[in-house]
Amino acid sequence: MADKDECILAIDLGTSGPKTALISVYGEVLASEFEETPVILLSGGGAEQDPDDWWKAIMSTAKKLLSKNLVAPDDIVAVSVTTQWSGTVAVGRDGHHLMNAVIWMDCRGAETVRDMMAGMIKINGLSLFKSMTWLRLTGGVPSKSGKDSICHILWIKNNYPEIYRNTYKFLDPKDYINLRFTGRFAATFDSILLHWVTDNRDQSRIVYSDKLLKVTGIAREKLPDLIQALDILGPIKKEIAAELGLNPKIPVIGGTPDVPSASVGSGAVRDYEGHLYVGTSSWISAHVPFKKTDVVHGFGSFPSPVPGRYIILSEQESAGKCLTWLKDNILYHKDALLKEEDVPDVYKLMDNIAAQTPAGANGVVFTPWLYGERSPVEDCHIRASLFNLSLENTREDIIRAVFEGVAFNNRWLMRPVEKFMRRPFEYLNFVGGGANSDIWSQIFADVLDRKIRQVKDPIYSNARGAAFLAAMALKYIALEDIPNFIKIKAEYLPNPDTRKLYDDLFNEFTNHYKTQKEACRRLNQSKGAVCALEP
Repeated sequence: MADKDECILAIDLGTSGPKTALISVYGEVLASEFEETPVILLSGGGAEQDPDDWWKAIMSTAKKLLSKNLVAPDDIVAVSVTTQWSGTVAVGRDGHHLMNAVIWMDCRGAETVRDMMAGMIKINGLSLFKSMTWLRLTGGVPSKSGKDSICHILWIKNNYPEIYRNTYKFLDPKDYINLRFTGRFAATFDSILLHWVTDNRDQSRIVYSDKLLKVTGIAREKLPDLIQALDILGPIKKEIAAELGLNPKIPVIGGTPDVPSASVGSGAVRDYEGHLYVGTSSWISAHVPFKKTDVVHGFGSFPSPVPGRYIILSEQESAGKCLTWLKDNILYHKDALLKEEDVPDVYKLMDNIAAQTPAGANGVVFTPWLYGERSPVEDCHIRASLFNLSLENTREDIIRAVFEGVAFNNRWLMRPVEKFMRRPFEYLNFVGGGANSDIWSQIFADVLDRKIRQVKDPIYSNARGAAFLAAMALKYIALEDIPNFIKIKAEYLPNPDTRKLYDDLFNEFTNHYKTQKEACRRLNQSKGAVCALEP
């Protein structure tokens, strides 16, 4: 057992910036600091961030947090990092990055992937022979959208050959931040997954596959050595420990990206116990005791950061981002019609408006495909819609429809996930920023027809997961202890009075995709490899 004050310095680097927190080894959040980092959107589907911005923001938030003197420096027993996934940082031998990080939103590598996967016989647009090789060794295949790490590396190789030649290692964002803390180049069994060049059939011994490296044309020496998420990567650099006022012997663990960390931080760690995450994007996930792939719906179960376990990885591309779009582009768009300097807490206002608007949004249906879609269909051309609008509809209906549309898309995703598990969810632990909304919690319960358990302090699910992993690595807790440390703020049961209404609207939601997918393909395929909205 740990002393009462022993805690983890947990860094959760999201797309919008790092949330740095002090979290006890039992999952209690003592305090946190956040600082925004800009995203650079480029024509052709580019999305980049400056790794120096990441590091400056991490150090800034850590200093602000530690200056509060909430615990003694010696009571901070580890540093644990979780970050956005599927990004690529090209670094030289000296550890300095050679260009901006290509992040998960970037789809400029789509054409390169199509060329690499070319073949006569196709499955879902990819070569049958190559797809089967990938599926057998990894459980998945590179995404046609071009958003996986392997796609970024190949795009850099083709478009910036000098940078490719000078790159010592290509690192995932989490592994880059770990490098900055320790000076060690390494990736974990889970962070390397979306490079699609490892053989992960034996979860205890994940290795690079010579066959897949040959197919991709990526040199093995440009990829980091592999460790487990619970391994100690090394001590923090002395100069960083001195700058932050930490013990120079404090360990940094291997850690894990955001999706796997949420699977731990949600508290849903038992097999078949699910969690629903709603942040910028969204997913439904659960631990399962087997490795399997659903090729049709574009997801599968892959190695968990917890040794010997697997988690379902299935992602909906846009979720909370839809509310941001509604706020920035519709409600508070600064044009000639509206010039406001001080926008109120519009998300709370939208919560209140949605709660006061009838279920079903008076017939308005929103499809949240603002950035294309990944699961349960991989379609980079599909775009969002607000349909069935009439003269009687109001802004209130549109707001309610956006909340419901995200839930409809999660219901679309939940069906194949439950089929994959061969059982329905008894409940879903709700985490991420979207879980702060009481009305969204109820809408999810009604649309999914499942009990929703709203986790307390849901925005810390990733950071809490990172802290739990460090606590496990240092033997303070065991995996089976974690559910006891998660507090549930409220539980929401499905309202039977809305069952038929939401069933009917969901059917129209999925039918709309079938009727509109070809039109969206015609409208958007002229953009070539662009699988995202232009800035």
